[in-house]
Amino acid sequence: MAAMLYLPRLFVYHAEATTGSEKSETFKVMERRLLKGIATPAMIVTWLAGLFLVWQGGWITSGWLHGKLLLVVLLSGIHGMLSKWTREFANDANKRSSKFYRVMNEVPAVLMLGIVILVIVKPF
Repeated sequence: MAAMLYLPRLFVYHAEATTGSEKSETFKVMERRLLKGIATPAMIVTWLAGLFLVWQGGWITSGWLHGKLLLVVLLSGIHGMLSKWTREFANDANKRSSKFYRVMNEVPAVLMLGIVILVIVKPF
């Protein structure tokens, strides 16, 4: 989650940097390493561990789990968008403003909050 929360913040600063500048090139390295070295491996491990826990706990018919899985799938979709945006920045093809990335920075946090609430409260 740390990578999912930090990568959009890097995009905010990168969008404000001049294309081709030393700062922009530094952000490219940071974004690539964060995505490929932390976010993607963590997502894979999380999915595998989560599916194992669902199977072992016998929660497949639980309503709260279905809600949680929906939010996790949405979070995985955000990961895919972050991957796309990382490639766009790497190719100096970003067309979005820093304001857009400021808003997108909040989406993983909101999804995470929903996931945690569903797991702890188990409302249905």
